[in-house]
Amino acid sequence: MARIGFVGLGNMGGPMARNLLKAGHQVMGFDLVPEALAALAAAGGIAAASAAEAASGAEFVITMLPAGRHVREAWLGTGGMAAASAPGAVLIDCSTIDVATAREVAAGAGHPMLDAPVSGGTMGAEAGTLTFMVGGPDEAYAAATPILSAMGRTLVHCGGAGAGQAAKACNNMMLAANMIITAEAFVLAEKLGLTHQALFDVASKSSGQSWALTTYCPVPGPVPSSPANRDYKPGFAAALMAKDLGLAQEAAATAGAVTPLGAEALALYRRFLEDGKGDADFSGIIQMLRGMAKG
Repeated sequence: MARIGFVGLGNMGGPMARNLLKAGHQVMGFDLVPEALAALAAAGGIAAASAAEAASGAEFVITMLPAGRHVREAWLGTGGMAAASAPGAVLIDCSTIDVATAREVAAGAGHPMLDAPVSGGTMGAEAGTLTFMVGGPDEAYAAATPILSAMGRTLVHCGGAGAGQAAKACNNMMLAANMIITAEAFVLAEKLGLTHQALFDVASKSSGQSWALTTYCPVPGPVPSSPANRDYKPGFAAALMAKDLGLAQEAAATAGAVTPLGAEALALYRRFLEDGKGDADFSGIIQMLRGMAKG
């Protein structure tokens, strides 16, 4: 059993912390939302009065926060987490942030640190089936493997500091573009009089197959567990996808990479957000594409 500090107990962090408790670990957590702290306590965790208190004395300290500025402030700023962490503690940031900030925080933390963003959404967080894309030192990764395994099914050590965030940016750019083209195909099929099930049955067994189709199909029916069957309740919110696409474009600009489809995906998701759909699942972009269709 390990002593774990966990800061950021929202839609992703809350179930992740509960899975650590189920695995027998001691978890002291902190969140600015009182209800999130109460949920942790109800599950058997300990509510801390501050981020620094959650970090103090823990063998592993985990953050799941909204953006790079929050991560920097929590670890290196007034949050005081790096300074409060015990000697020998392994620090793990599971937030999705920009590569530069991940490397800055790792360099300034004074402890072994991993950037370990996740894929799998809230369903994966609840089920403990997340994929972790991890950057950081080999020794820290080896030490953290049992902890990450309590929250996820697949762990990939991608390289040094920032490599996990780089992998997440590339993966989600691919996912967004895949979802958009999958949605476009279903809108075209509707116009051509082809049923959703017929297109699914063909494409899922043919060269059009993708995770966006077979696991997260953007129309109701073919994949009962997809958000399309719950009126596009996330899942993975469109606002988060737009955020990740923005990070990918920032990384592309810094690295000198040309990503025209990634840029177009970002433009379409920003338009979806302008329509007031930021809280909808990202697969719900099919609704906007239907509205854009002529005739």
